Amino acid sequence: MSMRTDISIPNPIYEAAEQLAQRLGMSLSELYTVALAAYVTAHREEVTEALNRVYEMESSTIEPVLIRVQLASIGGETW
Repeated sequence: MSMRTDISIPNPIYEAAEQLAQRLGMSLSELYTVALAAYVTAHREEVTEALNRVYEMESSTIEPVLIRVQLASIGGETW
């Protein structure tokens, strides 16, 4: 599934992207999709790295009292 959207891009960036897409043999839409996916992935990794730094200093275990409360909240459910 894909979504169609209108965006504004400064002319010099649009022209450079158009030339790059032609050189790579892909459509402008494909180029934008690949570029945006790479950008999103890079920022997602930054979040993961930040969380990893936090958990290097802090425990990620759940306190026993919270486990008991969670188990009590599901009560008689069968699995």
